[in-house]
Amino acid sequence: MNEELELLLHLVSRRGIERAEVYQIRSQSRSVFFEGNRLKQLESSQSLGTALRLWLDNRPGLAVAYGKIDPELTIERAIALSQLNPPELIELTPPRTAVCKSTDVSFATDELIAIGDRAITKLREEYPELICSAELEWETETTTLINSQGLHCQFSESGLSCSLGAELVRQEDFLGIYDGEYSKHKVNLEPIIERIIQRLDWAKYNVSPPQGKIPVLLTANAAPLLWDTVSSALNGKRVREKSSPWSSQQQKLVVDPQICLSQQPGLQPYDCPFDDEGVPTQKLSLITNGVLEQFYGDRATARELNLQPTGNGFRPDLDSYPTPALVNLIVASGSDSFAELVAKLDNGIIVDQILGGGADISGDFSVNVDLGYRVKNGKITGRIKDTAIAGNVYQILRQPVVLGNDSLWNDSCYTPSLLVEGISVVG
Repeated sequence: MNEELELLLHLVSRRGIERAEVYQIRSQSRSVFFEGNRLKQLESSQSLGTALRLWLDNRPGLAVAYGKIDPELTIERAIALSQLNPPELIELTPPRTAVCKSTDVSFATDELIAIGDRAITKLREEYPELICSAELEWETETTTLINSQGLHCQFSESGLSCSLGAELVRQEDFLGIYDGEYSKHKVNLEPIIERIIQRLDWAKYNVSPPQGKIPVLLTANAAPLLWDTVSSALNGKRVREKSSPWSSQQQKLVVDPQICLSQQPGLQPYDCPFDDEGVPTQKLSLITNGVLEQFYGDRATARELNLQPTGNGFRPDLDSYPTPALVNLIVASGSDSFAELVAKLDNGIIVDQILGGGADISGDFSVNVDLGYRVKNGKITGRIKDTAIAGNVYQILRQPVVLGNDSLWNDSCYTPSLLVEGISVVG
């Protein structure tokens, strides 16, 4: 297949176009779906997508082909699209070769079915009235990037994503609890099952929430409500546009000194050796003891900010240009267990699942609590319903926070629970 990609670049060169790159993703997956406690659906798929980006008279053109490539047609489409774009400085990574392989784990369909069956059986042993769902998908993917400068990067990986849902319907009361993980090794769903059962135990009784500005404990599931906004504020593109409130705050204290954020792209299961521009990913100290140390960006953003490329240029999809994104945002944990964080609350709430979007770049948010609990005198007393929380991310994080030692992956964000002040609760 690499010969086919090289041929595509060769044909572009024969058109007198000296700058081009080819980006390709090949994947294969097997999925099983459970609904209503039963196996519902099986799926198996293969996909191949190839994106050609070229510059004609410094004007970029991007064309995408799925399945078998028609080289001449793909080139013609890219050239045609280039005529619609203004000239730009060309950003191509210098020549190097990097061929990497992460893991080679594989699961047959029968194995996926057995894993899902066992998980649902264990959940219903504790709560027979549960209506359970599950989705398990094994996928293997190879990403290849070559360019006219002599760059050749390839990364292969495989893994298993699992998600479980447990729903209870009691008259007009509906409770839904969802959890999951992604692994590049043999999966162990026991911790997920235990977390779901623990939440079901806490939710046996419905209670009224306290109101006003009260302490809020955000679990590792809910903490990205804050970290997603922080990631945006550290995005070099936002800094360049002056839309980040931290654009001129480098080397200044921006959050509580307890907070340390870093990018660590070598950690599994979301490890990534290079970005979608072929630049090696690297460990970044973003915020240390509350002080903003550095931003992240793609090649174009780094050049405009007079920074070295950080290996953070990623394509949201095949037909998009690279844009800044983080790999493995790691929030340094604290020393308190989750139980110790709960014990610190005299009158507060725990937020575990939220409904709707989070904050925008301004930091303001107002979201409904999908799953939360009231805490009184250091004890969880029951589930809260019809509750909303609101606040500003930057203001909340400038106040004292207490970080737990119970870090979990939430997509590619590894975060502990944290106890914060300054959130308004309405119920």
